[in-house]
Amino acid sequence: MELVFTIRPALISDRHHISSLIYFEPYVHRHLDWRMPLDWLGSYYYWVAERNGRVVAALSCTPDPASIAWVRLFACSSDVPVEDAWRSLWETARAELSNLPGALAAAIVLQDWFSALLTSSGFIHAQDIIVLDTTPSAEAEEGKPLSAGFSIRPMLPSDLRAVAEVDWAAFVPLWQNSLPTLERALGVAGISTLAETEGRAIAYQITTLHSSGGHLARLAVHPDRQRRKVGYALVRDMLARAAAQDLTRVTVNTQSDNHASLALYRQLGFHQSGEGYAVFTFPIS
Repeated sequence: MELVFTIRPALISDRHHISSLIYFEPYVHRHLDWRMPLDWLGSYYYWVAERNGRVVAALSCTPDPASIAWVRLFACSSDVPVEDAWRSLWETARAELSNLPGALAAAIVLQDWFSALLTSSGFIHAQDIIVLDTTPSAEAEEGKPLSAGFSIRPMLPSDLRAVAEVDWAAFVPLWQNSLPTLERALGVAGISTLAETEGRAIAYQITTLHSSGGHLARLAVHPDRQRRKVGYALVRDMLARAAAQDLTRVTVNTQSDNHASLALYRQLGFHQSGEGYAVFTFPIS
């Protein structure tokens, strides 16, 4: 018999209860993002499930950009059936998201149990993300000619609106970043650079740093400047900067069917690490 939960919007005052679910319970899905799940508290499309007056599960899928609702958090107590908690929360989320024109729900899945929940609710395995890595070197790919007519410099906060325009032109909606997301990404970036020509932004990259190396979190080239070695130059420049900081490993994620990106990264010395994630989607409307 399916359990009945009380579903309500998550409140700032729920922070402690949700934090306990995230850090102490076995069923936790967290989106790969520049924002922590608790950072979304106070935004719409964030709910908790209560049982006997106690918070036992939480779901966040705040759209960002406007029509893309990534599952940013699903966490559930081991005291209740995870299938029942997910079903109750997702039914609420689906009903609310149906009010958004063209809404698409999506999730990057790291655990088999969450994959099973999504599949049971009608999500489709849309594509796969693979992880590549390399050892950065200042001498990587030296001697290969680059197209003239653009320069590379560190990215500034004043560049963000132009960077957002590059991002939106370069990616389909599922993979676009909003301006607030880019602002946050720049704030935590270890190496962030911009390619420009005649004062116009044409490409950018953002790399984050951590204890075991760096991660090329974002690379975007405006469509009218693609296939002109701009992305290649940006990544090569980033690897040289990473080597100067004595980083021993740099990783990057890309879609397994993005042959242009795979060719670029392999040319720069990246190899598949064996890690990967599945992307699931659900068209709301």
